[in-house]
Order: sequence, then structure tokens, then C-alpha cells
Amino acid sequence: MYLLYTVLYVLVLILSMPYWLIGMLRAGKYRAGLAERFGRIPVRLKLPSPGELSIWIHAVSVGEVLATGSVIAGLKAQFPEHRIFISTTTLSGQKLARDRFGVQNVFYLPLDLPFAILPVLSALRPGVLVLAETEFWPNLLRLTKQNGALIAVVNARISDRSFPGYLRFRSLLRRVLKNVDLYLCQTESDRERLTAIGAAPERVRISGNLKFDVKAPADSALSRSLRHATRPDQKIVIFGSTVESEEELIIPCIKAVLNEFRDVLMIVAPRHPERFDAVAELLRSSGLSFWRRSLWDSSPVGGGVLLLDSIGELASAYALANVAFVGGSLAARGGHNVLEPAEFAKPILVGPHTENFRDIVRAFTAHDALRIVTAAELTPTVIHLLRAPQEAVELGSRAWKVVEAGRGSTRRTLNALRELMERNPAFSTPVSAQRG
Repeated sequence: MYLLYTVLYVLVLILSMPYWLIGMLRAGKYRAGLAERFGRIPVRLKLPSPGELSIWIHAVSVGEVLATGSVIAGLKAQFPEHRIFISTTTLSGQKLARDRFGVQNVFYLPLDLPFAILPVLSALRPGVLVLAETEFWPNLLRLTKQNGALIAVVNARISDRSFPGYLRFRSLLRRVLKNVDLYLCQTESDRERLTAIGAAPERVRISGNLKFDVKAPADSALSRSLRHATRPDQKIVIFGSTVESEEELIIPCIKAVLNEFRDVLMIVAPRHPERFDAVAELLRSSGLSFWRRSLWDSSPVGGGVLLLDSIGELASAYALANVAFVGGSLAARGGHNVLEPAEFAKPILVGPHTENFRDIVRAFTAHDALRIVTAAELTPTVIHLLRAPQEAVELGSRAWKVVEAGRGSTRRTLNALRELMERNPAFSTPVSAQRG
């Protein structure tokens, strides 16, 4: 099975090569970490000493890096003599991980090919591999297990979109999933789906969603600049994590709101950095007055649009919002994380496409803690909440209560990981004692 999978994987890589090359040429995408993806060990990594095991955490992108941050901090505290390495798949995730955990500890995940994975296993010598959410790479799991490491999947979830496909191949997937020693699921629904596609029931637990424990930063250079540049009573509406084809749906709302409230500041934050220039051109061609965050000198701003063409500042901007729309949900992209504005008790709007955050959105809707709107409903809903500030405050307050009720997953995850890792004597006995 693994040989056939590897052959098909290589075939797909070859057939999709024009796509990757175009991405490299047009926007510089996929160039970063190319050698690492093929198994080259970067010289910046501070590798473990001979005979020492490490802990390897894989977090795909920004969301997973943020979600696992407190788990990584907890593992560092509990196992201080073991090096912890973090891999990511995306460029944005890599930048954030390097900033938070140090360049000497962070690298790109290799392609799921034996020749790329084996050098990493040899260099890192992981005693445990911790995967965030559902990174079921067959060769990675098989070779890591053969290398003697324990494997855990944390914050595990099976989306509505992927579940039918997993079910079709569950007879093959069962062989892959048996390599995992522990699954820590977000919800009961995820637990049921994991066991349905082949995970051993005794290895699956519910630990909650780590994203509820992420503390969004209220202070940043952007938030300080905005506080200085806007009046205390000036309204701010944020359209966060917008995706391709979504800005076109949002622009009529921006124009209508500015026509109704001329001094409202509208912040548009595209999800992907490579789209910043395209969104700027779209705003320009739409006749909207806007500033780019990268060029803004923090001078006072009135009504208009601020294009947030930066990485890592959206969460702190939510702290100042009067209304927050979370994107990827008007366009059919599955939605993005609503927990960041909720932590600041902000009234939240999302579109109808929130499949990637199914259970979180259900928890919010069960407590009337957000509004789901269509493109046609977006404008009247934003205007209504700006006109009814008390209703907006109450909506945001309910959102904050949902976040508070969902906390605690980090503690449960760390407890379960510690129990798992204590099966390996290297993690139950300090390295100094082993060497002595």
C-alpha cells in the first residue's frame, strides 16, 4: 500500500509542477524552505546531543502555531532537558513560529517521501511526534513509528468536507491511523468520526479545542497607532481574514456604511499576504479612499479604509472594533477563527460558509453569540449594529462568555501527553541522570 501511495504522490507532484512553478514566478510562493521540504537539514537548527531524544511538534500554519503555543510552553516546562522542534507547512506559519520559538528550533515539514523524511528523523531523533489537527501523512506516520517514536494528534478534528472522503478509504486509512498512539479530539463528533474512519477507539479522547485557550494580544504597534489616530468615539468596522472573491462582496457594504456614517474607519485584512497588492488595486478601482498599513505614518484618520497589508496584527485590531466580520465565510472557503474578536467581547458577523469551524460556530449560535449573514444581509446588519450600540455590546458579551466556557483544553492536552510520554523512559528520567 505504501509503495503505491508513494508512486501516486510523486506522480501528483510531477503533474502539478506547472502550478508550483507559476506560483514561484508570479508571487515568490513555495520558494521558501524548498530544500528543507526535500529533506535538507538547515544549519540554523540546534540539533540534540548524541543519545538525546527530542520532541517534534508539527503545526501547519498560523492557526495551528497559535493553538499549540501554550502546549509547547507546557512541554518545555515539564521536559526542560529535551529540545523541542516545530515544523510548519506554510510561509506565514513559519514566520510566526520562528518569531515565537526561535529560528534554531523551526523548520519546514518535508514532503511525504521517505528520502525527505528519513534525514529529518535521523537528525532530530524525536521520542514523540505531536501533530496538530489532522495531518495524516502516511509515510511520515509509518517512518516515525518505525523510528521508535510515540505519535499523538492533538486538537484533532474531521471536517464535514473531508469526512466522506475518509470514509471511502477507511480500509486503507485504518493501516495509517494505527501508527498513532493517542488522538485528542475537539468534540464528541470528532471522536465518532475518527473511530468511524479507523482509529482505535481506546486511543481516542476528547480534550476540547486548544484555540479557546489562545490569548489574543490586545496591544501592538498597530493598536497603539489606531488609538492615537482615531477619536475615542470613532466607529471601527473590521473585515478580517478575507479571501479571493470576498472583497468584491464586501465593497458595497463598505460604501453603504461610509455613506451612512462618514467617519467610520473600515479595516480590510486579507487572509493571504500574496493578495495584498491585488486587494489594493480592487479598492482603488472601486473608487474608495484607503491607506495601506505598510505606508501609513500613524497620522490621524477619518472615514475611509485601512488595508491591513501586514502579518500578525489583525488580532490586536479586533480589540478596537465596534463590529467584526470574520471572512472566508461569504465565499465558500469554510470560514476562519471567530475566537479572536470574541475574546475582546466584540459583536461578530460571519457568512454562511463556516464548515472549517463547525463546532465553534455551533457553540456560538447556540448562545446567540454571533450573526450569520448572507452578502445581501451584510450591509443592513452592520448598519443596524452601529446604530444600536447596546445590542452590539450584548452580542459581544455573549461571545466572550462562550470563549470563557470553552477554556481548559491546554491543561487536558498536557496531562494526556505527559501520560503518553512517560511510556518512554527517556522522558520520565532526566537526561542528566541518564548521562551520570
